[in-house]
Amino acid sequence: MKKLSIKKLMLALAIFVCLGSCKKSFDLTPGTELDATLMYRNVYDADAAVMGIYGKFMGLADKYVILNELRADLLNYTANADEYLRQVSTHTVTADNPYTSPRPFYELIINCNDVLKNFIIMKQKNALKEAEFNQRYSDIACLRSFLYLQLGIHFGDEVRYVTDALENVSDINNPALFPKIKFDALLDTLINFTEAIPFKDQYPTGTTLNIVLDAAPTNNFFINKKCLLGDLYLWKGNYTKSATYYRQVMEYASFDNSLENRYTQWKVGWGGNFNHYISYTRGGDASTLNMADGWRTIFNRPYDVGYTREWVWALPYDSKFKPENPLIKLFSPIGGDYLVKPSQEIIDNWNNQQQNPITIAGSTTGIPYDARGLISVRNIGGQPVVMKYLYDYINYATNVPVNPFAKNGKWYLYRQTLLHLRFAEAANRDGFYKLAYGLFNQGLTITFSTLPTINDKTNQQNTFSYPDPYKFDARNGEIPFFRSDWYRNIGIRSRAGITPYTITSPTDSLLQVENGLINEGALENAFEGSRWPDLLRIALRRNDPAFLADKVYNKLKKDGDPLADATRAKLMDKKNWYLPFKL
Repeated sequence: MKKLSIKKLMLALAIFVCLGSCKKSFDLTPGTELDATLMYRNVYDADAAVMGIYGKFMGLADKYVILNELRADLLNYTANADEYLRQVSTHTVTADNPYTSPRPFYELIINCNDVLKNFIIMKQKNALKEAEFNQRYSDIACLRSFLYLQLGIHFGDEVRYVTDALENVSDINNPALFPKIKFDALLDTLINFTEAIPFKDQYPTGTTLNIVLDAAPTNNFFINKKCLLGDLYLWKGNYTKSATYYRQVMEYASFDNSLENRYTQWKVGWGGNFNHYISYTRGGDASTLNMADGWRTIFNRPYDVGYTREWVWALPYDSKFKPENPLIKLFSPIGGDYLVKPSQEIIDNWNNQQQNPITIAGSTTGIPYDARGLISVRNIGGQPVVMKYLYDYINYATNVPVNPFAKNGKWYLYRQTLLHLRFAEAANRDGFYKLAYGLFNQGLTITFSTLPTINDKTNQQNTFSYPDPYKFDARNGEIPFFRSDWYRNIGIRSRAGITPYTITSPTDSLLQVENGLINEGALENAFEGSRWPDLLRIALRRNDPAFLADKVYNKLKKDGDPLADATRAKLMDKKNWYLPFKL
């Protein structure tokens, strides 16, 4: 990848962000007005436009987490929270709530519309080559579709689908111009639009947006278009199409010359040169949980192979540049406002898990809790603190900031475990329960080893009898020799050292596996922005309001909220799953 000083790009970015408002030019004194067309002269201006859009997108991180986590069952408000945050948690949101306003999303959507319009003009003027246009247009188009999916998840049938570069965001309220679109119809619209984009891969190596910015590779900055399409089809209920796109992402490195990449990148595979397991310096000794290495480093890695093999999409905050990191204010009791905290419900869930027994420790039972909880949440000053977004800021060993003035961090949007859980959700709904079960439990090699004592693995450790995209080759044998592409897949619970999820009734395995997948999403991906969408999607699919209502009720009840019963009663009505729409 090319190297570029972040300072040079940030200068271009600053110009774009100033210009890229709903107005077409600076509001400067007469004679000094700068025409916005000067922004779109060549590929470097187009790059600045792309990065400017992502820079503004990063300002939505706190709202994204609040909407997708605080509305669900894993996150709750603290004593420091204002009334508006409390409303989000108890589903008593008023129309003036600043955390739930769709306006910031629409402002960015309108910026996307403006950029897309100008990219088309640049192509027509030959200011962009066809490949340059295809890559940048498709990126911003997909980010816009992602924003609309978020609006649909939280506002339901109240969304207005706008593709114009409006001068005034309030024009969206005009029903004659922009009528409401039902959520299901919005999904159709987004699928049709996103399927039609001319480029669905990531920026290729050697292009000007696949670079290194002050040691940070940009290839994880940008939305993964195939993950987005997988999500859209999953919401729509087209499970085979959803799984097909997810599988393409899972196979991203399958033709890599590096065998380590081939076997581990986005495959939840054990790796020889990085460690993302729950591990102990002395096997079976709970007091020796490895914090310097292992699962914790997923949230505190440098930009190395371990980072790129885990994270599909993540955006970095650097205190030297705008925007500021809003997640420290949200989560941290040091240098932040400590507005939200983990719920007792998720803490109990981690504590109710069982780790695998360690043979060398001479025990027949493992440590009686999920150690991911001890890493996801730390006690600082007597308060439970969500740490996933803070490990770049607060030292894990001392619980004090590395540098109180450098509020660096990352916004984690999509990682390989979410990818596998959603693929498994689609596979399960398509009737491939065992495959789904294997992916989030012990991995494919163990799950499909029907005769583990037989050396010949030719007809084992695979799903060749399944149709695409559900065929997997996880064979690991000596005679004949196999080291197939999926032989290192170990499953999400196995990587965490947790015993397999128990299915009690094979005749009801679809729902039991789905329940297990959703629960594992809480244990593994807590606070990462996927919880409310997961609960909502399952409740809609099953036509079961209690699935969602009971989980929110349990959170509020365990945390002593007097509105727990009223909130459950409210959420038993589907129309109350969505927020009031006011721009």
